[in-house]
Amino acid sequence: MDDSKHYLNSAFRENLIEHLLVGELLKRSWQRGDCSIETSRPEVDRSGYDLIAECNGHVRHIQLKASYRGSSTATQKVNLSLAEKPSGCVVWVYFDPDSLELGPFLYFGGGPGKKLPDLESFRTAKHVKANAQGVKTERPNHRVVNKGQFTPIESIEDLWHQLFGDA
Repeated sequence: MDDSKHYLNSAFRENLIEHLLVGELLKRSWQRGDCSIETSRPEVDRSGYDLIAECNGHVRHIQLKASYRGSSTATQKVNLSLAEKPSGCVVWVYFDPDSLELGPFLYFGGGPGKKLPDLESFRTAKHVKANAQGVKTERPNHRVVNKGQFTPIESIEDLWHQLFGDA
């Protein structure tokens, strides 16, 4: 697979995957017959989340990560500020690199109304790019979470349940 389109247009792709996921959540709300989900995006990326979704009395601050199926990515960086939100979580979206079909998903967080697991014990993240001295400095407000710490979720229906429960 020529993945140059994915890394050369990564910001475009991340925005597209976010919109596709929001569309799937809206569609799920429609199919449930309640049309009750509300979504919004922060103007500033300061607290580690990309999306706010509210449904069934639960407000979720969601940090989104995306990888194409078959990607070798084994970790994700999580902002410590996300743990301060009452129901923060990370949704790692896998997608088909050609069709952009979403799924499966990986989930890191608690159930509806529950906080993130404590992040302090995780390794401190480093910047991707080195400074002028060639050193990749630490990012003290970010922790590295291994893929194995995430819960596998197969479908959008199961992701809905993880985010908002049954009601």
